[in-house]
Amino acid sequence: MVNRPERQRAALAHFLRAMRARLQPEDVDLPSAGRRRTPGLRRQEVSQLAAVSIDWYIRLEQGRVGTPGTAVLDALAQALRLSPAERQHLHLIARGQIPPARHVPTPVGDSLRRLLDGMPLLPAYVIDFRLDVLAHNAAAAALFGDGFGAGDAANAARMLFLLPRIREMQLDWVRVARETVGNLRANLARHPDDPRLREVISELRGRCPEFAVWWNDHTVKLRAHGTKRIRHAAVGELTVCYDTLATLQGSDQYLIAVTPADATAEQHLRTLMTNRASSRTDPVVHAIGA
Repeated sequence: MVNRPERQRAALAHFLRAMRARLQPEDVDLPSAGRRRTPGLRRQEVSQLAAVSIDWYIRLEQGRVGTPGTAVLDALAQALRLSPAERQHLHLIARGQIPPARHVPTPVGDSLRRLLDGMPLLPAYVIDFRLDVLAHNAAAAALFGDGFGAGDAANAARMLFLLPRIREMQLDWVRVARETVGNLRANLARHPDDPRLREVISELRGRCPEFAVWWNDHTVKLRAHGTKRIRHAAVGELTVCYDTLATLQGSDQYLIAVTPADATAEQHLRTLMTNRASSRTDPVVHAIGA
């Protein structure tokens, strides 16, 4: 007779193979390597997207691995582009449990928001250990664009690696990008079971070749402070300093403050804020004028 753990491993193996077979490289933003002998993604591609060992993933599809953790299952669900129902099914057949709820960011406190708004000329924003942008001030939007904090710019690492506009802005992109990879690796060591963090890492490994190479060299760097050069379309080149400040102990929220490195940068930041203010019409004044 086949015992329950063996049945679970077999069911998981069949399900993973089926989900892998239905995807093409372009479905997960991977380059197509010509004609394939069998349909679907290769095992190597799935392991790369999920940030797991290829040897481990092969054994998993062969039913020769014990019970995977919830974070690994969520990384596989993201890599295989599973629907919410399919994600739940994956957890049930692998662990016999309903998966944990999706990540909900910790709200930013009112006092921290007031601090952001009280820095009108200094771009500042709050991130968590996943590098999700939780809050930002008007100066940050003026520097990084009105879309900052939403869509692809809702996560500082995704913005840096996936948005061509931001990559072109960062004149020290390679150094800053490598620091960001090292920062994510350090954060993963502290939060190995966080599904959202693994989701961000697996997506970047799959979509950005530089990220994948730097991730595999196991560099660990804490991007706490430094200086970088930015080229902004409206004001040209400016040099700024950045500092990462922990907020409340145990909250895993960090305030990033961007300050001018010289008088030229200070003037450029003032110009950006002036331009932003002049481009926005006060709805009350507009109504009176109408």
